[in-house]
Amino acid sequence: MATLERKAVRTEDTWDLTPLFRSWEQWELAFSGLEGRLSEIAQYKGTLTESAERIEAAFRLYLELSRELEKLYTFAQLNADVDLGDSKHQGYVQQVIGLHARFATEASFFTPELLSIDDALLQSFLADPSLVDYRRRLEEIARYKPHTLSEPEESLLARGIEVFGSAQKIFSQLNNVDLSFGTVSVDGKDEPLTHSTFVVFLKNSDRQVRKRAWEQYYRAFDSHRNTIAASLTASIKRDVYFGQVRKFPSSLERSLFADDVTPGVYNQLIDTVSANLQPLHRYYELRRERLGLQSLQLFDTYLPLVKDVRIEHSYEEAVDVIIEALAPLGSAYTTPLKAGLTTGRWVDRYENKGKRSGGYHSGCYDSPPYILMNYKTVELNDVFTLAHEAGHAMHTYFSVQSQPYQDHNYTIFVAEVASTFNEELLAEKLKQQFRDDKKLLSYLVNQQIDDIKATFFRQTMFAEFEKLTHEHAEANRPLTLDYFRETYRQLLAKYF
Repeated sequence: MATLERKAVRTEDTWDLTPLFRSWEQWELAFSGLEGRLSEIAQYKGTLTESAERIEAAFRLYLELSRELEKLYTFAQLNADVDLGDSKHQGYVQQVIGLHARFATEASFFTPELLSIDDALLQSFLADPSLVDYRRRLEEIARYKPHTLSEPEESLLARGIEVFGSAQKIFSQLNNVDLSFGTVSVDGKDEPLTHSTFVVFLKNSDRQVRKRAWEQYYRAFDSHRNTIAASLTASIKRDVYFGQVRKFPSSLERSLFADDVTPGVYNQLIDTVSANLQPLHRYYELRRERLGLQSLQLFDTYLPLVKDVRIEHSYEEAVDVIIEALAPLGSAYTTPLKAGLTTGRWVDRYENKGKRSGGYHSGCYDSPPYILMNYKTVELNDVFTLAHEAGHAMHTYFSVQSQPYQDHNYTIFVAEVASTFNEELLAEKLKQQFRDDKKLLSYLVNQQIDDIKATFFRQTMFAEFEKLTHEHAEANRPLTLDYFRETYRQLLAKYF
């Protein structure tokens, strides 16, 4: 079936963004209103050392403006992500990013001025009851003291916000809009090859179908290999630049600092996984033997080892089985989640042309949690993806209910606990459901093994690739297409 244009998607299959803004006209009014208020923060410049009350008033205004900016960005970005070829929506996103840069420039005095306060005086301010709601934020600012620049330098960096995000933007547009993969013939019928259907082809029992889909998919990327390499180079050099400017020993340390995690944790993960790859290698050897192949190729690694099993769920059926699986978490969890996944329209459900690939959770303090999906009935993986993103959504839902705006965000280091836990509950639910059917049970165990491969081993490989490429750049060595390919090839050989 052909991939739909966005305008052909049913309203009930899309997310409802009206809790943010009811129309673009309302958004534009809010944008203009915020734009006119940005300079208000300047009234506190040079006065933060005067009193705790002055700091409290400045924080209150800063967070009020930040919160409105977040609403504007969320509405624009979510509209853009469902049709990345819509230049109007892309323009709105650029407008908000530009507004963010101007706000950051106006407020660039804030952190340096707070850090200029004498430690004894700052401690007395922290003890003041008027700052109790901002104590955590102040402590976090103090933690960044060695990595905070002067006000003019912070202002200069703030002005570059739009430029510094260009590498990711370039790749996103190429990946989600410009690339075209054509069709793959299956049983004499041409089926569209997209980001969303790629894995479906790789699970086809016909090895030639898998091979054609694999080669055709990556041929599209290969035709833009130099553009992709240049975009990746720009992204890495940006990370290195900020690591150096912020006076971190490395870009890795800067990246982890926000979550208060040391490089030792990151390196220990890579070292531990590297020392324990034997089970993964044995699994691939078992896979080769079970499939009766002389040589296992990457396009053979997605095919289920248990043949002739189809576990299909419509979106509505997926919601039902997820809610049943999450019952141990209680009705306070499952009732709002079920409403959000159905009538509340938290989810943009299916693939359409120009839609961002994959799945994610997003939203802001003043909106419901939103989930982007490219759901397919034939993919059990998509049921797990929905359960995973629902974990993030409910984490945010309860955090917003329990915390003030300035404290509601959580780190990526803990975020995946809520999401992967949901996947485990779903897996246990399905295994209980099919416990008397040895074939279906084996299929689910195979699915879990492949999830461990993807979540634990493959993600660690990506982490090692990032570490190696950033260290290469920090050693002032050239980042070239050949270097990226050879480094990635060696990691594939090591892990798989």
